[in-house]
Amino acid sequence: MSRPPFVTVFAIYPNLTHLDFTGPHQVLCRIPGATTLIASRDGGEIEAEGGLVIGRTQKLSEIERCDLICVPGGMTATEVALDEAFVAEVRRLAHGAQYITSVCTGSLILGAAGLLQGKRAACHWAWRPMLAEFGAIPDPDRVVRDGNIFTGGGVTAGIDFAFTMLAEIAGEPFAKAVTLGLEYAPAPPYGCGRPELAEAETLQIVAANMDKVMARRVAEAQEAGARLRR
Repeated sequence: MSRPPFVTVFAIYPNLTHLDFTGPHQVLCRIPGATTLIASRDGGEIEAEGGLVIGRTQKLSEIERCDLICVPGGMTATEVALDEAFVAEVRRLAHGAQYITSVCTGSLILGAAGLLQGKRAACHWAWRPMLAEFGAIPDPDRVVRDGNIFTGGGVTAGIDFAFTMLAEIAGEPFAKAVTLGLEYAPAPPYGCGRPELAEAETLQIVAANMDKVMARRVAEAQEAGARLRR
């Protein structure tokens, strides 16, 4: 009897950061013999940040099971963490999955689903403290594993996370071959992609932009955490 295909589900939502999804998708869709599904709460089209439209998503409720679930992040992640229908489907699929994963602020949605209690998890540096609202242990590493839970840090860390998963599932030699095939050899023109590497002026600019939305996002995370504790 042949084994069923390895099923990966990306659970996406409006205004997600599309690189959180498309970066890992580019890598994980190469798992040998795997089926990769893109799903949302209602199915159909999803408009990501910047107006990029992702079409033909399936309804999460219509997916019976998966081996790996991945929740990308986005500026609306804490808002989505309050979407009980979306969170319930993530929880349902995660409970039957071999691997529970996220990128960036997607870990806050995993937290809202009650999947990170007592677990170490990564998140975008500006949002990382919110993980504590869900009983998670914030971890500054770029890719964090705690048991069967793999979480990536901010945005581009999703690609590193995906290669980590590829090695876990298909083996290191295969992951290395895909790394070469995709010419994944990061050499950023500006080495300021983490707070500890950025100049004070750069950090101040980004922090000021974040401050415009953070009060609302922290309040949403607190409400999602409170719901979890009820």
